[in-house]
Amino acid sequence: MTTVHDAHVHVWSADQIRYPLAPGLDDGDLWLPSFTPDDHESIAGGRLPINLVQMTWYGLDHRYILDLIESEPARFTGTGIVPAICDVSLPRPDRTMLELARGGIRAFRLRGRAAQPAREHAEHWLEHKAYELMFGCAAEHGLVLSFLCAPSDLTEIGRMCERFPEASVILDHCGGVRVRNSTIESGDLRSLLALGVLPGVNVKFGPVHGLGGGVAPFADVLPLLHAVVDAYGAGRVLWESDLGGPVQMQNPQEDFGACVALVSDVADFLTAEQREQILGGTARRLLWGRPPPP
Repeated sequence: MTTVHDAHVHVWSADQIRYPLAPGLDDGDLWLPSFTPDDHESIAGGRLPINLVQMTWYGLDHRYILDLIESEPARFTGTGIVPAICDVSLPRPDRTMLELARGGIRAFRLRGRAAQPAREHAEHWLEHKAYELMFGCAAEHGLVLSFLCAPSDLTEIGRMCERFPEASVILDHCGGVRVRNSTIESGDLRSLLALGVLPGVNVKFGPVHGLGGGVAPFADVLPLLHAVVDAYGAGRVLWESDLGGPVQMQNPQEDFGACVALVSDVADFLTAEQREQILGGTARRLLWGRPPPP
């Protein structure tokens, strides 16, 4: 039986003495008072392996997810935040990636142009020495770059992946492609599927409850799943719940199981091997299967 690996979970602690919020943030900025692995366990009905995504509330202070990973390294892995471009002096991003990777953080989240603060952008907005260092570090050390992006960002991400074919890249949340009124915008879908020819590019499928109409059994997102698997292969697709994230499930205890069941049972076009890859195998390979750098 497949052990589900949840490839995207936001966590933060209620203990703001030990894990303070970044300066300038307060309780009013939080989506929930807290969201911890215990909350995930309560919703999922078991202790699943989880990829812990660094929360904005903590800024660049990764102590919470690093402490969790240290406490159960077989269960937890992490996605950190490393600024590529900043107007203050910080360590080189590749060096920061390696230091965090030694604590068990294996992926690093980058924002696409559409998700960055409004400013002037060149067409090739990834054409910067800092991004080159990050792609090079990911390629050399088996780390992962995880993009929060929109469909309009995908062409530029693909260009960099062609330059750095050994770098593993994940497109969070289906690269921003959504199903609206049972319809997928054809241009958005073409942009996403076009990157399927690049072997280093992978897709997080989810949050299932946020990709379409949001009502279980979520069958309206099956065409998107089918198209992504056809283009990328199940070995490059990862299931994610995005629990703790901004889009809440209507009935978490029921909807979580329905989001898993969409892949494990409802999607009758998938083989048993493909189901296992999407629900666990791909995440294990990318986010759990590689030892930290020395």
